[in-house]
Amino acid sequence: MKGTIENRDAFLRHIADRLHHTTGERAVTPEWAHQPQWDVYKGYSKDQLISVMKKACESIHTKIYETDSAHLPESLEKAIEDYGSSSVVATHDDRFSQFGLEDVMKKNHVHIWDVSEGQRNIEIAAQANIGLSICDVMLAESATAGLFNDKDKARSVSLLPITSIVIVPGSLIVPRITQAMQMVEERVRAGEEISTYINFISGPSNSADIEMRLVVGVHGPVKVAYIVVEDL
Repeated sequence: MKGTIENRDAFLRHIADRLHHTTGERAVTPEWAHQPQWDVYKGYSKDQLISVMKKACESIHTKIYETDSAHLPESLEKAIEDYGSSSVVATHDDRFSQFGLEDVMKKNHVHIWDVSEGQRNIEIAAQANIGLSICDVMLAESATAGLFNDKDKARSVSLLPITSIVIVPGSLIVPRITQAMQMVEERVRAGEEISTYINFISGPSNSADIEMRLVVGVHGPVKVAYIVVEDL
């Protein structure tokens, strides 16, 4: 069902009036005198960023594999074996083919997300042991995988299975969220279509709300692994 919005214009006019603005007035971005966010890990090489990422993985309970394009199929096979290959689901992403992973996926009977199957995809993902995704950007500072979800690269694949395995192209590793959002803004300015749902995931979910005792895997995947592949 399509929802309805009531009194939106009156509400926005009230907010604008309180801020001494006119409804629809374009906000002017201020010129900040200091922008330290651009200096964090400035000038770091790709190897240095990977080292930062590996260090961050230690604190978020995430395993990291390193490989190159030629050996990615072997590394993916090993990761699947390490986490139990009973059932695997993957996003519908052309990059799996570009990386030459079709044989590994066929061997492990991976279910590829198929939008035409509707709810069945979600049911399969909910019962799957492993979900396979390829990230669209990786934040080295916090080892956070950025996934630009859409109808084919569904978020259910990274959230519902017990284990989430994310392939990380080395060319997509950036220092922190500052550069990730800059990338998004540049695509928008260029008129490119971009996902309306961007998911940033930092390892398995955890909580220490109860008696300050850390529990990993409260909701979402219990385990997360990254496979960093040198693609350039």
